[in-house]
Amino acid sequence: MDFDLLCELAVATAREAGAMLAGERSARGPDVVQTKSSPTDIVTQMDQAAERLILDRIRAVRPDDGFLGEEGGAHEGSTGVRWVIDPIDGTVNYLYDLPDWAVSIAAQIDGETVAGAIDIPRRGETYTAVRGQGARLHTVTTAGPSRTPETRTPRVSTGVPLNAALVGTGFGYAAERRAHQARVLTGVLPRVRDIRRSGSCCVDLCSLAAGRLDAYYERGVQEWDIAAGTLIVEEAGGRVGGLHGAPPGPDLTIAAAPELFEALHDLLAPLDPARD
Repeated sequence: MDFDLLCELAVATAREAGAMLAGERSARGPDVVQTKSSPTDIVTQMDQAAERLILDRIRAVRPDDGFLGEEGGAHEGSTGVRWVIDPIDGTVNYLYDLPDWAVSIAAQIDGETVAGAIDIPRRGETYTAVRGQGARLHTVTTAGPSRTPETRTPRVSTGVPLNAALVGTGFGYAAERRAHQARVLTGVLPRVRDIRRSGSCCVDLCSLAAGRLDAYYERGVQEWDIAAGTLIVEEAGGRVGGLHGAPPGPDLTIAAAPELFEALHDLLAPLDPARD
């Protein structure tokens, strides 16, 4: 299996979906078509349109692959390849025309992500990774008369002690979960440099990979939120996991450089962050 070809398909599709979402967002914002876990957990018609576009583009090239999408559910394919798709991570940001939202596409083989792309259209950035080949940050400079593409190799921050760490996090939609997350935050905030909350797990993981955050933790993220971002962080030199050796997932996801991961994990564990 050529992982590079999977990555190329993920990149092209994520960029097309991102351009569509940025270009077709109306001035008054997208229509909210349904809610999920709570009245603040929304789905817009653009989430659905973007996922349809992504599925159509990938199926046109690889019709027998499987899919897991945030909006469209799961489909089991016959090739051993599964695409994990988040058409808009940061839908509330998209609704309010804030820049931190992203399109995330990961290709998995036997449950392991081998290639992924996260496109952040409003920032002109696309993060990519192929397992074993490192991560890449592709940017488009919009200043001046031309759009100049640049590519660099992002790396997580290293050598940062916990008390100097800038830590990203996020909050759930249910009131009870938010209340407990606030209590956890009161145990974290005095022990770190500061906290940032972008509103998008994908953006936070990319910021970590690029050294713009030193660490990240959050309860409640789903596989489509972290499939591509986990690979990007790992290929940028970071570690991603859960509590007490568990894999990252809905209970808790922690990410940082390896030595900072341990310090943040040990700070979080007694605060009981994996409950509501």
